[in-house]
Amino acid sequence: MFLLIAGLVILVITGAVFWYCLPRNGNAHRFVGTEFEPYVGVAFTTAVALSFTLTLSGVLDMIGNQ
Repeated sequence: MFLLIAGLVILVITGAVFWYCLPRNGNAHRFVGTEFEPYVGVAFTTAVALSFTLTLSGVLDMIGNQ
């Protein structure tokens, strides 16, 4: 159950941070055009993969314990 909750929390946090990084009022985020730009994409992809992995592991653990 802990893995399921942790996965969902990470997914919500990742979604909120992604929403925060979207362009607003015609202004791009400060990481756009810098040397950190590729790492931001990798970080988002990693966070989504981690959240899906934890969620799936939590669901399978709940199914296996019944």
